Amino acid sequence: MSQRVPLRQIAHARSGDKGNRSNLAIFAYEPEHYEILRQQITAERLKDTFGGVLRGPVKRYELPSLHGLNFVMDQALEGGVNESLNLDGHGKSWSAMVLALEVDLNFSE
Repeated sequence: MSQRVPLRQIAHARSGDKGNRSNLAIFAYEPEHYEILRQQITAERLKDTFGGVLRGPVKRYELPSLHGLNFVMDQALEGGVNESLNLDGHGKSWSAMVLALEVDLNFSE
């Protein structure tokens, strides 16, 4: 039986920015949930889900010893804090948006 839950139930995240680039780190609360992050939270999924605002490439870095993932997202802030009319020109809301994604707790590939 499969159980889908918001990512925030098994992980926490932190995001920031530099210019028009945003950085997002996601860490599993428990080491056993790292594989769920690794399999289900991909650069492609972020592009598919947030493609309207993620206009550039998304690169994922795995941090297995920290049970986390780090994403670097280019062209993710509508020009950056000095150019954007976006309310979140600093990219701080990326962590909240990603933690709302659902994951399958019984996922295996």
